[in-house]
Amino acid sequence: MSTAVMSRTVSRRWWWFLWGLVAVLALVTAALFVPPYLVGGTTVPNLDRITPGYYTSLVIHAVPAGVALVTGPWQFVPKLRTRYPRLHRVTGRVYLVSVIVASIAAVYSSAVTKSGFALQVAFFVLIVAWLYTAAKAYLTIRRREVQLHRIWMIRNYTLTFAAVTLRLYQLPLLALMDSVDWLEYKEVYTVSAWLSLLGNVLVAEYFIVHRFLAQGRRQGPVPTG
Repeated sequence: MSTAVMSRTVSRRWWWFLWGLVAVLALVTAALFVPPYLVGGTTVPNLDRITPGYYTSLVIHAVPAGVALVTGPWQFVPKLRTRYPRLHRVTGRVYLVSVIVASIAAVYSSAVTKSGFALQVAFFVLIVAWLYTAAKAYLTIRRREVQLHRIWMIRNYTLTFAAVTLRLYQLPLLALMDSVDWLEYKEVYTVSAWLSLLGNVLVAEYFIVHRFLAQGRRQGPVPTG
């Protein structure tokens, strides 16, 4: 077996491993954190239930965000795209509509949250980027710019996946709260939100550069939007 074939095989195996990891983490996060909102509960300590409409906006955000989180990974499976193009288009529309509804609902909850200005900025940056990348993904596929569409969908789902990484970053910080007296949950949540936003964006751009742009240098220039 040639070195090139072995390299492609290893790369393909890594891709499936990472895809599986993302899909499982997305499913587990949606299964753990969305259902409590459906029965009037929450997993967030001391959640504000006094501000009018705040909890309702969280519910309206959480449900479609969970749908987007779970359906997103399947948009990146090549065999599903080629064998079932109609299913790919339908689930893609469901995904994009879910992102739009979740983003709009998050505007109000982000505006009235009592967790501080730093968290509000992080959420509003995420909302704007989420809507912008969704619009670019839709417009590029309407123009049949398939490669660009995939790039923008990667960027968009990376922002959707911030719901997962935010909670992963919380784990060590919550453990740190036991030994640091001044550290409160509000600070843990804010730091985790910024880390998930910036970290996910960097990972997405690294993947795009090495997957699409490196391929483009071999086959010709690939635009990035």
